[in-house]
Amino acid sequence: MYYAICHLSVVPVRSNSSDKSEMVTQLLFGEVVEIIEKKGSWWRIRCTWDNYMGWIDKKQVSLISPTEAEAYQQQFAYNLELLQPLIGDEHYLPITLGARLPLFDGLRLKIKETTYQFSGQAVFPDELKPSIDMVLKIARKYLYAPYLWGGRSPLGIDCSGFTQNVFKMVGIALPRDAYQQVEVGELIDFMEQSRAGDLAFFENKSGRITHVGILYDENHIIHASGRVRIDKVDHFGIFNTELNKYTHRMRVVKRILNDDFFQEIKSDIIPEKVENQVELF
Repeated sequence: MYYAICHLSVVPVRSNSSDKSEMVTQLLFGEVVEIIEKKGSWWRIRCTWDNYMGWIDKKQVSLISPTEAEAYQQQFAYNLELLQPLIGDEHYLPITLGARLPLFDGLRLKIKETTYQFSGQAVFPDELKPSIDMVLKIARKYLYAPYLWGGRSPLGIDCSGFTQNVFKMVGIALPRDAYQQVEVGELIDFMEQSRAGDLAFFENKSGRITHVGILYDENHIIHASGRVRIDKVDHFGIFNTELNKYTHRMRVVKRILNDDFFQEIKSDIIPEKVENQVELF
């Protein structure tokens, strides 16, 4: 097997072996991929953390051995800063929230022969303690991040990239896309039974799952739509107060954090009261 590691800030993963093809997801600094196929200067890869597949420009990653790949995936920390520079011998490298810090010792990290200093906040996977409070704290860090199809960083993120990254940083692995994430967790029969930290899924007119967000409380949701934002939500769907209409049709709510993680959340970030709810979709 052949492996590579993302040694740049953010790298696009595309649907085909061309810079003009659709970006389906992104690699963040420190993430490891398995190389499945080679085609000119392009590699078809499998992301080792969620099995997502796509094409990358081989110039944007660094080839590593299976031994290195195993080491980088076993010993790392997550960056908890929105945007933080790594300090190298000859350059700075900005990394985003959720990036991995391979072989991190609390001050330094290393990829192959390159060593960086990191002075921001980080957390090791074995220190992660999933809780609703931590989910919402991390989710709020992404507020106002612009929507970007296939994006996974605060500089541009899509709805399922947002939910995947948030839960990843509390130690819960989710698939990449919304239609895959809906298969995870416990079904909540009624909106009145939902609570903060649940995932809410929304459908298009054909009944296909096309959107997902994290319930902020029983009446609000934090999600990526135009930007990461907090909106009103009910059993009909998401109500956008700026547009004065429902924008997403509710399909189902799933519980990812079980009762062991439940705690009451008192938020200081609550949107304005919704009035004149007159237009459905």
